[in-house]
Amino acid sequence: MLKRTTFFTAFCIALILSMGLNESQAQIQEEKIGYVNPQAILQKMPEMKAVQQRLQNFIEKKRNEVAQQNQNLQEEINAYQQKQSVISQQAKEKEEERLGQLQADLQQSQREAQQAIQEKQQELVGPLLQEINKGIDAVAQEMGLSYVLNTTTNSGDLIILYASDEAQQKYDITDEVMAELGIGE
Repeated sequence: MLKRTTFFTAFCIALILSMGLNESQAQIQEEKIGYVNPQAILQKMPEMKAVQQRLQNFIEKKRNEVAQQNQNLQEEINAYQQKQSVISQQAKEKEEERLGQLQADLQQSQREAQQAIQEKQQELVGPLLQEINKGIDAVAQEMGLSYVLNTTTNSGDLIILYASDEAQQKYDITDEVMAELGIGE
């Protein structure tokens, strides 16, 4: 009797596990995954040309500010070098300390300019990326996709290294998102 009960219990457990496995396999099969290249969409957006021009103007402005500060520093260094031989040791030390501070200020300005450029880029490109995300959401819902992957990282590294032609036609929704956003080829 104990053998029969043990066999029956093992059979029931196996049956339950296989039913759960079949159910989870069915769920996996229902999951549909697409992928998109937001950078390609971004580059084709008509607004992007104006964004790039505004960003380029901002970058040029920041470069000019830093270049002017650098030029001022170089003029100060040249002036110091010309009078270095005729001033006292105490005056030299004071002047070198002042020049060191000007150098530190220049480096700080360079860091701040770089940060300002990054912030400006986010400010200008952010709304376009939000628009792209809305388009991705709309297409994903329309196609019944559970997940949409980005094809590349922010640094440009590929995430999807290979997709067959069939998979590209079926799961690459980049063109559909561009159509949703009204972006022509």
